[in-house]
Amino acid sequence: MITLYHAPQSRSSRLVTLIDELQAPVEIKTVQIRRLGQETSGPDPKNPHPEGKVPFLTDGDSHIRESAAIILYLTDKFPQAGLAPLPGAPKRGEYLSWLFWYQGVVEPLLICRYTGLTHPAFTSSWRDETAMADRLSEALSKGPYLLGERYSAADLLLHSPFAWMPAATPDRPEIHDWVARCAARPSLARTQAHDAEAMAGA
Repeated sequence: MITLYHAPQSRSSRLVTLIDELQAPVEIKTVQIRRLGQETSGPDPKNPHPEGKVPFLTDGDSHIRESAAIILYLTDKFPQAGLAPLPGAPKRGEYLSWLFWYQGVVEPLLICRYTGLTHPAFTSSWRDETAMADRLSEALSKGPYLLGERYSAADLLLHSPFAWMPAATPDRPEIHDWVARCAARPSLARTQAHDAEAMAGA
């Protein structure tokens, strides 16, 4: 049994959406996490993540953490949905690059934006929000999605923070249109309903 440990309305919500898109036989277990302003609460003993965070995926003896790693693992394991190029396929390198660019660049930049933190080392390493927007615009000038004509798990991951925090979306029409296209997928509405039900029952 593959299990996703998930906290409603958190980073792991996009993994619930991915599982829906893949139609994958993954059990979703709801756990509690420490949220901003709740730093004094202890870890949930039902959550096996070593840092008490989400998402966390288990598949037998395999334990996978971090959104990009879980997305890569699941899209390779369940290729029938066509959400990712497989090893050796065209655009596989682009797909991997988007996943890890999100984890290593986009999320740190957005956290800096949220906290108001600045430092020359940040721009030296991650560049800035203008450079981030340039990369997205460049890709979207070639098609409606990051890999071209077809929606992929890279779109699912990369659009997610902007759907969550619209004020952080770069002020460019092609990016706003892309976020809206991704957010309009039925899987996202089902995830929101799933999370609302879980929050109501908490």
